[in-house]
Amino acid sequence: MRFTSFEAEQGGRQVRVWGAADLLVVSAPLPGVLRVRLLPEARAQSLNFPHPSPKASFALRPDLPESVALSVTEADGTELLVIGGGLALRLNRHTGAWQALSGSGPSARVLAEALGWAGEAPAPRPPLDATRFNLRRTRLSLAAPKGAAYLGFGEKVGPLDKRGMALTFWNTDCFPHHTETDPLYVSVPFMTVLDAGRAHGVFLDEPWRLEVDVARAHPDEVRWASAGPELDVYVISGPRPADVLRRYTDLTGAAPMPPLWALGAAQSRWGYRTEADLRAVIAGYRERQLPLDSVYVDIDYLDAYKVWTVNRANFPDLKAFVREAAGQGVKLVPIVDPGVKVEAGYDVYEEAVRGDHLVRTARGEVLVGEVWPDPAVFPDFTRPEVVGWWAGRHRLFAELGIQGQWNDMNEPACFSLRVPRETEGKTLPYDAWHGTRTHLEVHNAYANGMSEASRAGYARLSPGIRPWILTRAGYAGIQRHAAVWTGDNTATWSHLALSLPMIQGLGLSGVPFAAADVGGFGGDTTGELLARWYQAAVGYAFLRNHAALGTADQEPWRFGEPYTGVIRAALEWRYRLLPHLYTLAHTATRTGLPVMRPLALHFPADEDAVREDTQYLLGDGLLVAPVLRAGHRKRLVYLPAGRWAEVFNLGQLGTVHEGGQHIVAHAPLDTLPLYLREGEAVPVTTPAQHTTTARWEELSWLVHASPAGFLGQLYEDLGDGPVRGRLTRLMGERQGRRLLIRRETQGEAGPEARVTMRVVGLGHVRGVQGAVNYTYEDGLLTLTLPARWTGVTLDLEEEPEGEPDTRSEENG
Repeated sequence: MRFTSFEAEQGGRQVRVWGAADLLVVSAPLPGVLRVRLLPEARAQSLNFPHPSPKASFALRPDLPESVALSVTEADGTELLVIGGGLALRLNRHTGAWQALSGSGPSARVLAEALGWAGEAPAPRPPLDATRFNLRRTRLSLAAPKGAAYLGFGEKVGPLDKRGMALTFWNTDCFPHHTETDPLYVSVPFMTVLDAGRAHGVFLDEPWRLEVDVARAHPDEVRWASAGPELDVYVISGPRPADVLRRYTDLTGAAPMPPLWALGAAQSRWGYRTEADLRAVIAGYRERQLPLDSVYVDIDYLDAYKVWTVNRANFPDLKAFVREAAGQGVKLVPIVDPGVKVEAGYDVYEEAVRGDHLVRTARGEVLVGEVWPDPAVFPDFTRPEVVGWWAGRHRLFAELGIQGQWNDMNEPACFSLRVPRETEGKTLPYDAWHGTRTHLEVHNAYANGMSEASRAGYARLSPGIRPWILTRAGYAGIQRHAAVWTGDNTATWSHLALSLPMIQGLGLSGVPFAAADVGGFGGDTTGELLARWYQAAVGYAFLRNHAALGTADQEPWRFGEPYTGVIRAALEWRYRLLPHLYTLAHTATRTGLPVMRPLALHFPADEDAVREDTQYLLGDGLLVAPVLRAGHRKRLVYLPAGRWAEVFNLGQLGTVHEGGQHIVAHAPLDTLPLYLREGEAVPVTTPAQHTTTARWEELSWLVHASPAGFLGQLYEDLGDGPVRGRLTRLMGERQGRRLLIRRETQGEAGPEARVTMRVVGLGHVRGVQGAVNYTYEDGLLTLTLPARWTGVTLDLEEEPEGEPDTRSEENG
């Protein structure tokens, strides 16, 4: 491989480098992000060589600003140096090897080092045989430094650190999946690399079928291989994992703010067949004082599995029932599948055919397969006009008063084809056509267009609400349109444990709102498993109990006491945490930081923290360590650096532990170990039967003061509609023998909550000014604060010991 020519173009915002056959294009779409578009053997694949055709992306946000200006210099006829956006690319023109650097000066670090990249012409594939899925055409090898950890990659099983694994990106309807199943439903070819505590990211914007060997076959290399003709690589600088995630979010778009009700408890089941079934479920919750905000409705509500219809025999007046449920604080969330039944006179099918909205075969005929409807055809969501048409079909939900939905079977799933073709899994054939592109190219991105249509439909037809869209499948950028659940899991302890690294991995892949089905979808759960699962899910971004047809009932009361009481307590902890969870959701929409965070996100230099995936953080200072094994009444907990106060079950702030060590937490069935780090303040409220507004009537701050003080944040608004609210910053600052507590707000004013504060870590308190009243006992200070308070002063016995806490507020 040899590059003989280069040219800066587009006003210096792009550098194009080419040789006899190969082409490489460098740009910096954002500060801290370097794009390297690799086109091996481009001469043979393009009539425009050496000018590449523009490339559309399903992942990038559509409103990206103009790229950053670049400079390019040549050295010794061998090396090119391209500089822009705070990064640099060093390219060897003889070998094609390149390095992405953290800057252009002598202290610049190598972020990503390409050992080589190449193309190979796709060999003719025989009919179905054992090697038919080895579709590699374009390959890239990156150096894998010894000891570096590799996080993210979308929805994947296994530990949080994927080093030593081989992964495939091909969205797959997989039921049941197991703890080693790959691939699954969501493909995000984006990894965060942690090396000696410093982070950078690599994102391959390729929806084609893709594989990566993460230093498995070759321990010193990460090898990417795509079925497509090029590799579109983005190198994203850190140095912290949070910086990488923020820049990735700037590139691919932020998640929209969810409505408050979507963060409350949800109940679902494939098998709630009638209006009476749903009424009984809601009554079951209310009679037992169990919090509930939504009930999900599976395919049972459809007329003969036809999308955008209602079975009027079982749901005679769904609009009236939606109002009835809303009167009890419950939203209905129906399922939507992309498969459209082939049936003369069915308006959705007739419109799809008339508008030429459907996926076609290689011969140009409408592709016909089978999902729940049989026969079925498939909308082509890669085309804007089809997205617009599907958005308009949401008029049904607007008229019914529906405010959210879950998009399922959108890998897309296809159980069989009328004319057998070469396929991989239960999906459409490789050579099906989506406009001018094959299914092999756009398969992974199919669900993005469907969820984009859903969000557009609500924006057009229900503009006053904040819709809730949930999807099973997706590609990079899916967070702009929908939240993700981890698909058809099973009612096993292994799947409970697996849910944590899976959700955390999605969070590190730009999907901040992700969760798993509580209790397990397939198989029969038990009382103990269900109770422990609800405890673990206290910090899921959303909380849905969901089960499959034919499995044992798993509503929270089905196993009797003590399990019902334990689950009720876990739900009440969830509702107490809603001010904090809602604030984290708001932070996610601004920074990309997920609601559930792995310890690696905030402690990247701590090897124990990086590889710990059986516990998680809510924010950067509230640690949740659920019990994940049957019969266990204690567990080992890793506490990173700092001092951590026990706040089990969100109760009394208790024993303080030094960090940097493992400790044993005693956790009987009714106990969830929680720890609050010094320097942190977390807002909680009183539990309720359902949500109403995110302007809280009662608030209590849990505070663990450090020698320097503490920080806390609270976001409040109406819980729905436009995101216009108030952000409160709570700050405690030590000044000698005094602690000054300040409250600063910005944004729209609202009703003032009744506020209390519980503080540990102070030493002896001699006096308080500015509170209505206070108590101090056994190291715990409890304050009751006046309405619209702005400041409180604490007089302390002595100055604190230890170093000041210098963490910033930006991580929420």
